[in-house]
Amino acid sequence: MGRIIAAQLTARFPNGMTSLAVLLHIEHVTGSYGAAGLVLAATSIGQAVAGPVTSRWMGIWGMRRVLTVTLLVCAAAIATLALIEMPLPLYMVLGLIAGLSTPPVQSAVRTIYPKMVNSQRLTPLYSLDASLQEIIWVLAPVLITLVATQIGTVPGLLLVVVILLGGGAWFILSPEVGRVRIPRSRRGLGRVLAKPPVILATATGFLLIGACSAVEAGVVATFDHGGLEAGLILAVFAVGSLAGGLSFGHIPIGPWAMARRFAIVALGLSLTVFSLNAWWIGATLLVAGAGIAPALAVMFAMTSASVRFSETAEAYGWIGTGQLIGAAAGSAVAGFLVDGVGPTGAYVAAAGFAVLGFVVAAVFVRGFPDLRHRDASPIPDTEPVPTIT
Repeated sequence: MGRIIAAQLTARFPNGMTSLAVLLHIEHVTGSYGAAGLVLAATSIGQAVAGPVTSRWMGIWGMRRVLTVTLLVCAAAIATLALIEMPLPLYMVLGLIAGLSTPPVQSAVRTIYPKMVNSQRLTPLYSLDASLQEIIWVLAPVLITLVATQIGTVPGLLLVVVILLGGGAWFILSPEVGRVRIPRSRRGLGRVLAKPPVILATATGFLLIGACSAVEAGVVATFDHGGLEAGLILAVFAVGSLAGGLSFGHIPIGPWAMARRFAIVALGLSLTVFSLNAWWIGATLLVAGAGIAPALAVMFAMTSASVRFSETAEAYGWIGTGQLIGAAAGSAVAGFLVDGVGPTGAYVAAAGFAVLGFVVAAVFVRGFPDLRHRDASPIPDTEPVPTIT
């Protein structure tokens, strides 16, 4: 288990580097943050569209084949973007290709987990996974910023390619990826969204990641000229999430679990609006962070327990798409409010996303499954078997 967790974290590490590396590189080449934003938008659109599609393909062609093809295409697109100067439209096309071919590692590993541990350990495992992924968002931006600013943006993008290929190969060659086979789904693309837990996990993921993106925009706007404060405060935010996941991961998940965990996030983010002092922002984000990984764990567990095994990868792909759209929406709303009313506006936006997430979780509580007396394993795929009479 330790090996597969380490492999998938390494394979997903570029997720925390690519956007920033592309932003810095395109701005350096073109001299325009607007142009860099267009390339990032194309990349994000590609990732959002590809999530459920490539995840579903793993049930048709197998995990290793889909992961290998997407890995090679994505690496080639990023390397080309780094090494060849071209007009902005072609940069946008490459960004779109890189987004469309992002390897669906997250969907794959969360489909594998139920086959690796017994049912009692599955919910704590989802919580541990959600907690450890904070390592990506603490270390990856720091690493790529250091390389891109001190050595160059081209070496920065090539570093992304190297880690993408190395981590992806490590995960693809893991025995579990070859042993676990996803049955081919017999339902149409998107039909899994008809299940209330899946649509609720997608909606709450949109709101949770939207809140986190608004916080990031607010912290950068508050401390953009303050040295290391922005990075340290965002690290505290991630450490709070890590601590919350490790502390609350063993607690059984009931219908009100999501609302309670969103309440922690909403409380912490609501307190941020009262002061822009670094110590105050750090303390309130530490509180808010304590609910993030536990809330993500609820999303993963409720999805796993509510769909057939053949549909799990696609369901996680839709959740990932919701989170990507949430990240874009949170950044956009916060950006407009920062321009209009100052950094406090971003924290107001973050608190608004979190409060709305709490409201959704409380109003639609009947749609959340009760996992306190059952495991989070996917529903087995069954079909009629012809018999001789």
